[in-house]
Amino acid sequence: MSHKRIRMIKDKLFLIVIGCLTFLAVLPLFHIIFSIILKGLPVVLEGGLKFLTATKSEGGIGPAIIGTLYLTFLASLIGLPLAFLAGTYAYEFPKSFIGKATRVLLQIMLEFPTILVGTFIMAVVVVPLGSFSAIAGALALALIMTPYVAVYTEEAMSEIPRIYKEGAYALGCTRAQVIFKVITKMAKKGILTGMLIGMAKVAGETAPLIFTIGGLYESYPDLLNPLKPIGAIPMLIYELINSPSPEDHKMAWGTALIMLIIFLSIFIPIRYALREDIKI
Repeated sequence: MSHKRIRMIKDKLFLIVIGCLTFLAVLPLFHIIFSIILKGLPVVLEGGLKFLTATKSEGGIGPAIIGTLYLTFLASLIGLPLAFLAGTYAYEFPKSFIGKATRVLLQIMLEFPTILVGTFIMAVVVVPLGSFSAIAGALALALIMTPYVAVYTEEAMSEIPRIYKEGAYALGCTRAQVIFKVITKMAKKGILTGMLIGMAKVAGETAPLIFTIGGLYESYPDLLNPLKPIGAIPMLIYELINSPSPEDHKMAWGTALIMLIIFLSIFIPIRYALREDIKI
């Protein structure tokens, strides 16, 4: 058998092995999605619009949907600017003491148990206020979001060739103009990807919300007053699956499907826009 023939056989075997390993890697993800659709779709179809708008006692998850969107919005409003600035500082001053400390702290926060973030916010916000609140939940989620966005921001900026930065300085640009008008624009795909991952991460968090938001499912939250308790889809699912009632378990599958739809309807279009280099 010729060497060329042997190389072709090895190449095909390599592709087959890689294909099988890739299939095994993504199989759990597709199994989760398929299971949620299979068990959640009948519940949603049976409940109809009422399932999306009614309160928990009426067989719906309306307050939880609004609560999740509101908490994600508040957490992004607090966490994204701080994370972007932290990532930018770590990129611009990598050898300074604060820059090194920032990078180490961000790496630690990535692996930090989120339930401990919830207990910390409970101690410094919930207990002094005397009640659970939306702002407490948003602060906890913002702390969890920050390291993901900051690390992606720093890495995305670091991938931009240094020649562009030097060229901008040669043209007379200030440091702020170089960072925010040159480097940031060139690294926008990586930065926005980090923001998406951070938002997706906090939208599905449950542990920190147990200690912060209280859970409000029998009425819609007061969005103008973030000091009041609020509900969220992940926490509602947690409460439903811990219930002994089979009806609650069915409702949990339907709730999980709605959460999956919300996540995919936001994540996929934006990722496609970034891939196609569409300005958003």
